[in-house]
Amino acid sequence: VNWRTGSFHGHGHDHLRLCRENSVDSPKESNTGGRRSSCSSEGNRLSIYDNVPGSLLYSSTNDLADLENEDIFPELDDILYHVKGMQRIVNQWSEKFSDEGDSDSALDSISPCPSSPKQIHFDVDNDRRTPSDLDSTGNSLNETEEPSGIQERRDSGVGASLTRTSGHRFRWHSFQSSHRPSLNCASLQINCQSVTQINLLQKYSLLKLTALLEKYTPSNKHGFSWAVPKFMKRIKVPDYKDRSVFGVPLPINVRRTGQPLPQSIQQAMRYLRSHCLDQVGLFRKSGVKSRIQALRQMNENFPDGVSYEGQSAYDVADMLKQYFRDLPEPLMTNKLSETFLQIYQYIPKDQRLQAIKAAIMLLPDENREVLQTLLYFLSDVAAAVEENQMTPTNLAVCLAPSLFHLNTLKRENSSPRVMQRKHSLGKPDQKDLNENLAATQGLAHLIAECKKLFQIPEEMSKCRNSYMEQDLRPVSLEELGRKNSNEPSDYNSYLQQCIDSLLKEAKEKFRGWFSYSTSEPADLAYKKVCEGPPLRLWKSTIEIPALPEEVLSRLLKEQQLWDEDLLDSKVIETLNSQTEIYQYIQNSMAPHPARDYVVIRTWRTNLPKGACVLLATSVDHDQAPTAGVRVNVLISAHLLEPSGTGKCKLTYVCRTDLRGHTPEWYNKVFGHLSAAEIVKIRDSFTNRLPETKEVKSR
Repeated sequence: VNWRTGSFHGHGHDHLRLCRENSVDSPKESNTGGRRSSCSSEGNRLSIYDNVPGSLLYSSTNDLADLENEDIFPELDDILYHVKGMQRIVNQWSEKFSDEGDSDSALDSISPCPSSPKQIHFDVDNDRRTPSDLDSTGNSLNETEEPSGIQERRDSGVGASLTRTSGHRFRWHSFQSSHRPSLNCASLQINCQSVTQINLLQKYSLLKLTALLEKYTPSNKHGFSWAVPKFMKRIKVPDYKDRSVFGVPLPINVRRTGQPLPQSIQQAMRYLRSHCLDQVGLFRKSGVKSRIQALRQMNENFPDGVSYEGQSAYDVADMLKQYFRDLPEPLMTNKLSETFLQIYQYIPKDQRLQAIKAAIMLLPDENREVLQTLLYFLSDVAAAVEENQMTPTNLAVCLAPSLFHLNTLKRENSSPRVMQRKHSLGKPDQKDLNENLAATQGLAHLIAECKKLFQIPEEMSKCRNSYMEQDLRPVSLEELGRKNSNEPSDYNSYLQQCIDSLLKEAKEKFRGWFSYSTSEPADLAYKKVCEGPPLRLWKSTIEIPALPEEVLSRLLKEQQLWDEDLLDSKVIETLNSQTEIYQYIQNSMAPHPARDYVVIRTWRTNLPKGACVLLATSVDHDQAPTAGVRVNVLISAHLLEPSGTGKCKLTYVCRTDLRGHTPEWYNKVFGHLSAAEIVKIRDSFTNRLPETKEVKSR
């Protein structure tokens, strides 16, 4: 049997006959066993994955490492020897069976759509459930939240009035403390993995999910099937300038605010979680249409935050459902919504958890983060079931149509004749009923298992010789000096080398950079880097109405004036008059952990033509306590050049691994965030001008 192509040679027919006889003689064994044989599946179909090396070992030992001790095919010895290293397996097979395209590196992002069955190489049937550290905290819903040194934002407004509040982001108080990832389980969370690890996880998840779908779904259902437009014509993409909250895609929200959910929607969840969990039938009982419309309008007018104080819980809950219903595409995306439904229609219950974790890993980063935030919030609602009588199943019945866009998908994928026939019959067909049932059961399962869905597979954490080496942690000061050369040198030489390279690029007017369009009032460009992780080097430029020395002082000492996500900052150690170890913490959308930066930064003010420069890169420092997900700043440089009387041109060059994001996200979103950052720096100077004039007039 050729396990790569699924073709049979020699005694293949005898093998087929024996398998069928065994499946007929012992049907109970085939159905109750730990691994379901493809010969006993629907229609006695044979799967190409039944002949993959090690498929029986997976089911018997649930450990990838045991493949090393089994000699199945002699020609695969070199692969089996390194079977612990998922990177080696995936990369070798991907290079052999997939077409090579233009990419930023050897580990560039992949499409979640397999072009042929040849891309599928092995089947994983282990369903070992990793105990969640989050469950072991023992914190109840009524437990007093932990005190924090950061003052919590208070909602202004009296009664049912909706007034605009300050633009600060939400802190951890928005969710119960049991949802905070503990330090001992942080390495298992998806949002703590490096960009290279995320890339490997996506490839691994694609192989696992496609193998499960091909094995258990009917022959006309397996794989990924998303709609392709009949006429390949250029469709004008809307810019959504006339909308702020409702109907705005999640990636647009990230470009605008740095977070996939608008602040007002996050605050709606916070309000319901803090004040309304005791309301019977929350999300089931309908609100008042006129009040819901007023809430929608206030969200559009004040997307940075509104006060829901005194509002009806049912009105706010209905508005929240409408937000997800009005998204341009379902939260599970058009490409993967059908896959989510197939998992709960065909895959056995004991393997659904690993299948759904693989499907979540294939979601875009924004959708995955919002899904985690929503599921954790719904888990809080379900935890108060004795008061609100809303179990995970009850919540799923109310929210599944809004999250999966079931009615919308049916209208888009059905012909007018089919829709007219359904309307004339007056009842849905069996397919629609099955999909609705799968959506309800699936969402209920997601809510119940939310704390296990966003962890890396256990087998990946055991791949010490490959996967864990891609963690790409910052280096120490001693190692920083040896980064660009094998000769012994100190960190000062490395930093000066980086500054000289930046000045040389500026002198050559950044030749070789590719311009990139952005909605921000700044110039954006990128450059591909062959070394290191698959991350582009981004450059954004803007003019600021201030002198270079003044802008440099603000960058060094007044970060809170332009960084609205800043939680805390301090100088850990002063190395010399122009070099220091600096740590700062940025807030993330709850319940995701904060981003922790520890960098060595140096600055120069005596450059030609009055220019200034600030350079920073991540380092590992013993005196810097861990306060979140440790970000790896490969390079961050601010070049300030005079451009007229009282003005300067700011050029910001950065290459950063924020953790928990795919290479595709960095290629499409990160550049816009860097451009938005320098716009905020400029606005911190322009917003002060009216105040200065007013003071002078007095």
